[in-house]
Amino acid sequence: MIRRPAVANQFYPGNRTLLEDTVNSMVNDNLPKEDVLAIIAPHAGYIYSGKVAGSIYSVVRIPDNIILIGPNHTGLGEPAAVMSSGAWEIPTGVMDINVELAKILLEESEILIEDSYAHLQEHSLEVQLPFIHHFNPEARIVPITVMHLTYSRCLELGRSIAEAAERYEGEVLIVVSSDMNHYESHEVTKRKDEKAIDKIIALDAEGLLNVTEEENITMCGVIPAAVAIVASKEMGGIGAKLVEHVTSGETSGDYMRVVGYAGILIK
Repeated sequence: MIRRPAVANQFYPGNRTLLEDTVNSMVNDNLPKEDVLAIIAPHAGYIYSGKVAGSIYSVVRIPDNIILIGPNHTGLGEPAAVMSSGAWEIPTGVMDINVELAKILLEESEILIEDSYAHLQEHSLEVQLPFIHHFNPEARIVPITVMHLTYSRCLELGRSIAEAAERYEGEVLIVVSSDMNHYESHEVTKRKDEKAIDKIIALDAEGLLNVTEEENITMCGVIPAAVAIVASKEMGGIGAKLVEHVTSGETSGDYMRVVGYAGILIK
């Protein structure tokens, strides 16, 4: 099946030319590109988080194979859902699903379930695609959404992703879609975000889950991030780097009720 855009003209422009111009304004094609294992990028409307997303995509090399992991905001479908065939349409093109890599993932993981329904209205992965497509139009994707998972299940899924990436004959990048703390003041959000970011930089998946729960940090992609940290460490990850961190208040001017956005890479 072809998965049609669900949030074009809402989170990002639905017109091809306007979307291309918008992405061009948010990225820097001339920056040196690093080879990395995983990135974390935000998924709000481009007016708020697009420049942060652009900043992280501008400094990494985008290979031909992408495992996308994001939160399930809609509650539809399976708790850990992978769409294993077909393609995703965006205004600037069509991105095929890597059927072979998806098949290996399903073989390796007892948690993932093949389910396209979970993806039909979910925005968290869709908003990443125009940036990925900009830097590598040939890239193929494996979309995964997850609901709540315990730390032990994050370990299991992360290890399964690492095993699948090792089995697959081709370079794989993990892209995590996540915003940071939601709907508190700029000062509170920056402080809370920094506590979560510190755990990510330390590649401490369990610590990330613990601190977000203990400090009530409403990072919507905390489970995908924890899974990616586990997978990256299994794949030889040695460190992470914060590329940019802002809040929506810096765009809207409303500093009392903001959302945090961070761009992070894992090497």
